[in-house]
Amino acid sequence: MTTEATTATNKTLGINEIKEYLPHRYPMLLVDRVVDYEIGKTITAIKNVTANEEFFNGHFPHKPVMPGVLMIEALAQTAAILSFMTMNVKPDENSVVYFVGIDNARFKRPVEPGDQLKMDIEILRTSRGIWKYKAVASVDGKVAVEAELMCTIRANEKAGQ
Repeated sequence: MTTEATTATNKTLGINEIKEYLPHRYPMLLVDRVVDYEIGKTITAIKNVTANEEFFNGHFPHKPVMPGVLMIEALAQTAAILSFMTMNVKPDENSVVYFVGIDNARFKRPVEPGDQLKMDIEILRTSRGIWKYKAVASVDGKVAVEAELMCTIRANEKAGQ
């Protein structure tokens, strides 16, 4: 096997590796697997949406739909993984990722139990500690939500107190 082929097959992250890059845990961890990435450029991840998700109890019992804000959060978590990988660091208990903006968010189709949300993130730019991404989540090749996300990574000021 060539080095290129080996490298190509290792561009995935399982749940335990994802947890090294994100502080989120159940029920707020919304990335199940990273299926591809190019450091400094793009990442593709998936969220398996199951009927067991706690939010479906109230959103909505008669027609379960994944809340749009959680789809945006799943995209942001995916973007955070790419940012940490790009910086070649793993966050510690003092690291916090904050939204600084969400632009042009459009919701195109509902996401229901049994769907697999595929999240594609592209870094558009980074400047003065602000990261801007193009984010698209789709189900079966159909766009569910798209947005431009802006985030920053900061040290938690209260962590040392």
